[in-house]
Amino acid sequence: MLPLPLKYSVLMYSQLSSAIEAIQGAKTTLHQKDFLLTWEKSREDLEMILEVAALLSTMRRHNISTRVYDSGLAVSNFRDKSTRTRFSFASASNMLGLSVQDLDEEKSQIAHGETVRETAAMISFLTDFIGIRDDIYLGEGNRYMREVAASLDESHAHGVLPIRPGVINLQCDMDHPTQSLADLMHLKHQFGSLEALRGKKIVMSWAYSPSYGKPLSVPQGIIALMTRLGMDVHLAYPEGYGLIPDITEMARRQAAESGGSFAVHHDMGEAMKGAHIVYPKSWAPYHIMEKRTQWLKEGNTVALRELERECLDNNAKYVDWEYGRRHKALTNNGDALYMHCLPADISGVSCERGEVEADVFEAARLQTYMEAGYKPYVIAAMMWCYRFESPALALKKLLERNKGRLDIV
Repeated sequence: MLPLPLKYSVLMYSQLSSAIEAIQGAKTTLHQKDFLLTWEKSREDLEMILEVAALLSTMRRHNISTRVYDSGLAVSNFRDKSTRTRFSFASASNMLGLSVQDLDEEKSQIAHGETVRETAAMISFLTDFIGIRDDIYLGEGNRYMREVAASLDESHAHGVLPIRPGVINLQCDMDHPTQSLADLMHLKHQFGSLEALRGKKIVMSWAYSPSYGKPLSVPQGIIALMTRLGMDVHLAYPEGYGLIPDITEMARRQAAESGGSFAVHHDMGEAMKGAHIVYPKSWAPYHIMEKRTQWLKEGNTVALRELERECLDNNAKYVDWEYGRRHKALTNNGDALYMHCLPADISGVSCERGEVEADVFEAARLQTYMEAGYKPYVIAAMMWCYRFESPALALKKLLERNKGRLDIV
């Protein structure tokens, strides 16, 4: 029997060992593969991420060190604002022993025209991971991540880089994989298992917001992931607020393949009937994001101001798309699980009228914090599975190393 770290029980050692053994033989394709879109990964890949994330979370709670690097960088490239994902990436990197360095494009030679190919190589000499958020330009964010990845492939192949850093999508124009997998981890915890989600009704609904430029990636990520689980997925939005058509069609195909269902509604109340899970979240219409991207690229500030005015006027027609007590009463037993990626536009709190009534949000607020709290572990699991060909064997070695995160208690 191994000597146990402080506060590390024989029972916990046995439970962790059993959980690790359960994933020992799983076949995945995550090793040395970037994580850019959930729908590029197999169901086995996604389940491995969730299992490793859960194990890392358990180890953290029980004072087991998960540091596997004694040096190295994780580069944080946020081309849009962020709180939860920025700190989750930093937390995950630190949890594994990596230092985090923010790439501030205004303070780099990028501001002077340095190419993406060159920047990617220059920041990567002693780098293990690059996390990128690029969700402003429709059709550009995921493309930019792949351009970074291609540069890393080239530099590693020609011996410029000793190792090839992994690229993690921290939100793009198409998908927000760290968010949707954190959401799925939350659902697994709430309902007990992934299998228990089969047949459950989840409503991804547009909700009113006093702002207009929110990305499409969260609703697209949710419908693209949940339709793979045999769930009853409903997408609700006012006429004209649709998502990228190809992703909506993919969700429809996946629902049929998984034995679930997919439906689109233009009435929020109708969509909410009998729902087990609701996700009321504002986003900008696909066709508006196309125009916005064009004007941003051209630097056409006059057209951008006019587009914003037009969109806010249109949003104002749907102020009643606010999730509240009347909608909640329509859900399964009047008590659907409320989800949000945060920050929510809370009526009477963060804005005059918004996505959700204040008392409804307050009742679910701590649960949404728990939902967000899975994200650091999801990101750490993505890093773990990229670096180790056998994630289970590497986790087993942590147990055998028998080192406490706090050596003095």
